[in-house]
Amino acid sequence: MTARAAANRRGILYMASGMACLVLNDTLMKYAGQSLGVAQLICVRGVLAVLMMLAVAHALGATTRLRTVLDRNVATRAVIDSLGTILYLGALMHLPIGNATAINLAAPLIMALLAVFFLGEHPGFRRWLAIGAGFAGVILVIQPRLDDFNAWALVCLVATVFQSTRDLLTRRIAADVPAILIALASVGFVTVIASGLTVIQGWQPLGPFEIGLLAVAAALLATGYYLLVNSMRHGEMSMVAPFRYAGLLVALVTGFIVWGEVPTALAWGGIALLLAAGVYLLHDERRRSGEELPLA
Repeated sequence: MTARAAANRRGILYMASGMACLVLNDTLMKYAGQSLGVAQLICVRGVLAVLMMLAVAHALGATTRLRTVLDRNVATRAVIDSLGTILYLGALMHLPIGNATAINLAAPLIMALLAVFFLGEHPGFRRWLAIGAGFAGVILVIQPRLDDFNAWALVCLVATVFQSTRDLLTRRIAADVPAILIALASVGFVTVIASGLTVIQGWQPLGPFEIGLLAVAAALLATGYYLLVNSMRHGEMSMVAPFRYAGLLVALVTGFIVWGEVPTALAWGGIALLLAAGVYLLHDERRRSGEELPLA
């Protein structure tokens, strides 16, 4: 096996595993959110996750470079990620998890648009068609109706914009910065912001069951963040990124098992459009750039 193929396999494994961890974390957060406020959930989970990640960072010898979390690119990424996380979890509490995950996976479409406005790219007709089809898929998942419009779907879409920006910023961070510290910065920043929001939202007493749920969620979050950062650094993005959609399968299964959620026929059509458009854009990027893409 060539070095490129081995790197791609690692990147794919990291991406699929990381998405599964994050969706399972979302499932636990949504379940706990039936009795607790979002800010409190993020705060408690964040404290537990930070402690876990500090232990891992120490074991890896990365704590000697702890000040790296204040690096401009790392800190900017963490702030953007924090805003996206808070908005997404707020929306998740009011949406079926499969729908929220599908909207969140519109990231490749949003990244293509960001490249037009901020990187000066000029998509051809087929790319514009794919972007349009993908956003049509988002509309089918959201299914806006004048008489019963769920604004939380739009909040989820705004969160996806923040998370797409985060993914672009990840590639600007120096390769020698340990992945665990990048993940630690994101979790740390969102925990600080959420702790401030608890002053407004209030605090509910926690029982052993809720603490246990949040501890497992924290472990899944820490693992998922670490795996996703690594996925951005191994293999070609056009090969690795489509496996982000593994998270959608996990979300549909957990949504059905835990809440009995089943997407409508229109939502299934929207999910199919989103998947097709996202995969096309990623593979078209590889075709336009040529086979000699550098490793991410």
